[in-house]
Amino acid sequence: MSKRSGNSKKKFKALEKLAKEQEESLVIPSNLPCIPLRNGLGVFPNTVVPFYVGRTKSLMALEESMEKYDRLLVVVNQIDTTVEDPEPKDLYRVGTVVKVLQIMKLPDETFKVLVEGLERAKIKDFVKEEPFFLVEIEVLKVKYRKTRKLEAVVRSVKDKVVRYFNLTKKFPPETLSTVKEMEDPDKFADFVASIIPAPLETKQQLLETLHPQERLEKVLSILVKEIEILEIEEEIEQKVKSRIEKSQREFFLREKLRAIKEELGAEEELEIKELYERVEKEDYPDYVKEKAIKEIQRLEKMSPYSAEATVVRTYLDWLLGLPWNTLTEDRLEIEQAKRILDKNHFGLEEVKERILEYLAARKYSKNMKAPILCLVGPPGVGKTSLGRTIAEAMGRKFARMSLGGLRDEAEIKGHRRTYVGAMPGRIIQLIRRVGTKNPVILLDEIDKMGISFQGDPAAALLEVLDPEQNKDFVDHFLEIPFDLSQVLFITTANVLHTIPPALRDRMEVIEITGYSDQEKYRIAKDYIVPKIANLYNLEKLDFTPGAIKKIIEGYTREAGVRNLERTLEKVVRKCLVKEEGKKEYRITAGDVERILGAPPFRKDELLKEDVVGATTGLAWTPVGGSVLVVESLLVPGKGRLILTGNMGEVMRESARIALSIVRKMCGEGCQELFERNDIHIHVPEGAVPKDGPSAGVTMVTALYSAVTGKKVRRDVAMTGEITLRGKILPVGGIKEKLLAAKRAGVRKVILPEGNEGDVERIPKDYLEGMTLVFCEDISQVIKEAIAE
Repeated sequence: MSKRSGNSKKKFKALEKLAKEQEESLVIPSNLPCIPLRNGLGVFPNTVVPFYVGRTKSLMALEESMEKYDRLLVVVNQIDTTVEDPEPKDLYRVGTVVKVLQIMKLPDETFKVLVEGLERAKIKDFVKEEPFFLVEIEVLKVKYRKTRKLEAVVRSVKDKVVRYFNLTKKFPPETLSTVKEMEDPDKFADFVASIIPAPLETKQQLLETLHPQERLEKVLSILVKEIEILEIEEEIEQKVKSRIEKSQREFFLREKLRAIKEELGAEEELEIKELYERVEKEDYPDYVKEKAIKEIQRLEKMSPYSAEATVVRTYLDWLLGLPWNTLTEDRLEIEQAKRILDKNHFGLEEVKERILEYLAARKYSKNMKAPILCLVGPPGVGKTSLGRTIAEAMGRKFARMSLGGLRDEAEIKGHRRTYVGAMPGRIIQLIRRVGTKNPVILLDEIDKMGISFQGDPAAALLEVLDPEQNKDFVDHFLEIPFDLSQVLFITTANVLHTIPPALRDRMEVIEITGYSDQEKYRIAKDYIVPKIANLYNLEKLDFTPGAIKKIIEGYTREAGVRNLERTLEKVVRKCLVKEEGKKEYRITAGDVERILGAPPFRKDELLKEDVVGATTGLAWTPVGGSVLVVESLLVPGKGRLILTGNMGEVMRESARIALSIVRKMCGEGCQELFERNDIHIHVPEGAVPKDGPSAGVTMVTALYSAVTGKKVRRDVAMTGEITLRGKILPVGGIKEKLLAAKRAGVRKVILPEGNEGDVERIPKDYLEGMTLVFCEDISQVIKEAIAE
């Protein structure tokens, strides 16, 4: 191998001699055309470099070089590469004498020039500046000795160049071989200087450094710095590759970015800038801005892909997305609001009146607190739909939240941010969804909340529904107060006794009683039937009065109208199936029975005649009032009290009180009768649970009749709680009980004197055909109920 190499060297001896002679015979004139370079790289001696020439001045200098100077010219770097038409003061004074090797014209009328750097040259003077630069030069030659130090520097640079090439992987193997074979320190220094990355100023310094040892020391410094950076990059890449799988390209890129930022420090991201702009631009309270800026500053210091950064982003999204100062304008025209309320709901006068009062008061006080209403009534009377109508009447946004079965306090007040997947409570979520801080929010079924180990949601609602506290409502997630004082909260419930007293005290309770048959008829005729016709695109839908009344009495048994609407729809659907394509329907009472079959409910009926030991009582149920009969019978025994009919504990206590009162009323003469007989009290129907104190007077009357043998009038019904002294206490559900009595044909109703105020609020037409008797003592009841 060495022999072959020696032969090769000997073979080309003549060529080398010729090249050396040509080099020595090259004469560089003292004046040469000059081309300013703005590529930022420059040209070093002993290197071949392409560059582009497009400026007129430079093209003329190039042409002059080709014609008169044997393709020789001087190239020099511009101090500021952005200057389009440089003057002598814009050029460095040290450049390179080059020889043009090749010229190629490009489609854009510029020329690509390939030159060979020959010698360093110093510009002594500008002979002329127009039409091109012609400069007087001094060729810079350097004489040096090959010392051990120079040789050591050359070796160090070669080692670093090899390491640099291996790290960058940008140069072909031939270039590395060239570097290793170069022996001339001057040429070697220029070659390495030309290929390493460096700013223009550094390249110019290398060009101006004549002694190869000094030049190589500077090159070595640059190489060491570049190798350090490349090694850090390689380390970063290794870190990233160790964290991810090769198939996850997207994840790899993100992790690489993260690792780079860990090493070099991250610049402010666009996301951070946008958040700052949003805080400054939007109208937020000062304490909200302060909190937002604090969280943004925290986010800046975090890795963008950390779990904590995601939590902060979610928090800022909620914080800046809430309507802190956004309000909808209330509709204060009372008449228009009243028309909207009446259009969608029949009756419910007390609720409508309260809303109109609030709107009227708003004209005089913009800062008054919204009322917190609690609508209590049986199912199907329109409590939930009334909330939406109220919002429409006031011109506000509407949101609904169901509280039925709610057991977690965090549903109201949110989760703290320490929990994974933490979110604000439902109240704040609704506020953000509607986009205004003064909506109407309906809290449905507030009487059906539960308590669990996760807390008591009813206790959490205390702050929400307290007008003195809710202006500073603090959600656990937000951690800063939000003003709920302008929200109109409407709650609904079927009963009051399951609502905690503290919560009940914060609400304005409005009781919505069940509808009478007359009201149901009007609702069906004026609201439900037109709604069904519109739903099924019918041109005409007519239910006769008899048809509607038959459905109300025989096919529904409820306080509201939900089942009534369902039954009317069922009739229409069956008609659509039977007579497909028809657009007009008229439905009579006969059609109803033919379509729906026999009525499942029978009308409450009174006793057919006056009897001993049976008294008509009135009861309240969740679906309205009803008529029931309390039966009492003496049977041979030992004076025991027998109670049947699925009675609750309170009702059983009323029966014991009734027995004590009757024993006292009958006196000594009946003492033996009580001792020799058992007293049996029964309340049909046995399958239906019954409870409450309101059957007290009815039991006393039935028991008194059974003991004395006197008959009770069949057309008299009664209700009221009895005390041990025989006094009658007021009871609830008076309207529903009176409506039930009227349906059953009762002529006279005995009520507690304490319920007289309740009766005054009932429309007079509901009571037509009935006589109301108010009693405060059981003796008055006996006088009115016992037949002569």
